[in-house]
Amino acid sequence: MTTKTFNSRLPSVAVEGSLTKYLEQIKKFPMLTAEEEYMLAKSWQDRGDLKSAQKLITSHLRLVAKIAMGYKGYGLPVNEMVSEGNIGLMQAVKKFDPEKGFKLATYAMWWIKASIQEYILRSWSLVKMGTTSAQKKLFFNLKKIKNQLSPNNNGDLNIEHVEEISKRLNVKKEEVVSMNRRLLGKEKSLNSPIKEEGGEEWQDWIVDEKTDQEVQLSNQQEFAKRKKLMDASMEILNTREKEILTARRLSDEIATLEDLSKKYKISRERIRQIETRAFEKLQKAILSAAKSNNLLAKN
Repeated sequence: MTTKTFNSRLPSVAVEGSLTKYLEQIKKFPMLTAEEEYMLAKSWQDRGDLKSAQKLITSHLRLVAKIAMGYKGYGLPVNEMVSEGNIGLMQAVKKFDPEKGFKLATYAMWWIKASIQEYILRSWSLVKMGTTSAQKKLFFNLKKIKNQLSPNNNGDLNIEHVEEISKRLNVKKEEVVSMNRRLLGKEKSLNSPIKEEGGEEWQDWIVDEKTDQEVQLSNQQEFAKRKKLMDASMEILNTREKEILTARRLSDEIATLEDLSKKYKISRERIRQIETRAFEKLQKAILSAAKSNNLLAKN
């Protein structure tokens, strides 16, 4: 399966097209039950059936759009972020193993976010690909933490907030101040034109993507059940296993083997072994608990 193969079959998100129209298009693709998702994933995994993989992708395009909407604040065209997120979704489908016991949406979310974030990093001149994981974490979390500490603050940070953000994200205070000022310089009025010659404004890209209350409630209930299951299963791991598994597989910004080897003063290969062992232990615990609670059958 190639990205080009699936791109030719996905609804168009071309610049000249309407994002609203695209969102309406993808709503027509049916959601899958757990049984349908499993059978399609097995068909793709065992026989390389492209139609099955295509159905897995189209049924999750709404997830990509929803995640992409969360990055509107970076001043980039939403349609481009959706396209990048779709590439991440395709990669997730390629690697998805239905026998692991997780839903595709849970697995794909990290691939989608990674693709969108890499696109944002490439697009912002102030952040180069060579920046550290800590700087990337600062880039993607500064606005959120800033709003928590001081809602509606669109200016410079006071010293107390700089110190708090520096502590939370483990970066230098100077980097917090510098990044905040650069982000302020990049922020645009919603009425500003996307291109210098005029035409569409940034507010044209903002679309209300709210789901029905019933769907929201269902999603919240499912998330709560799975989070409870995950939290309970994590208790089988020791402290170091929890920390390494979280840093490597459960964080928005994935820690490198090199960073963790320095932190725990062990080799990168040992970190990898601990990560693999912890994941296998967690996987078995989740599958066992899910079967006991009949969680997989219900979802």
